[in-house]
Amino acid sequence: MNLESTRGEYVVSTDRRRLDLERIHDFLRASYWSPGIPRHVVERAIDNSLCFGVYRGMEQVGFARVVTDKATFAYLADVFILDGHRRRGLATWLVEVIRSHPDLQGLRRFLLATRDAHALYRRCGFTEVACPGRLMEISDPRGYDPIA
Repeated sequence: MNLESTRGEYVVSTDRRRLDLERIHDFLRASYWSPGIPRHVVERAIDNSLCFGVYRGMEQVGFARVVTDKATFAYLADVFILDGHRRRGLATWLVEVIRSHPDLQGLRRFLLATRDAHALYRRCGFTEVACPGRLMEISDPRGYDPIA
């Protein structure tokens, strides 16, 4: 089921048919968190996530995706609003729409990682991890290189 939320001339939609994969890939491959990401990796990530597009008319101006089991855990990723549409509260609104999605209610943990948008996410209810010593990761510096 596709959900939509409207605010003025903008719409947040979960309709995958509206996603502009070229625009999403162009943004993500130039971002600090996924530099050089191949398009096929973006497509696979989108295929396996709950996606939210932000639109002004037919133009996609923002995006976010959530990796989730829809029961206990979610991870917010790849959040962006294009430059010409920033400073209008769209990112905050996008995260609020995401947090209110029916499939993301009652979760025990909702995580994200950010280098520079802490204030935005605090406004939406996120806090620093209470027990960072509990979190661990596997980090592969090869990035998106295929395993030989």
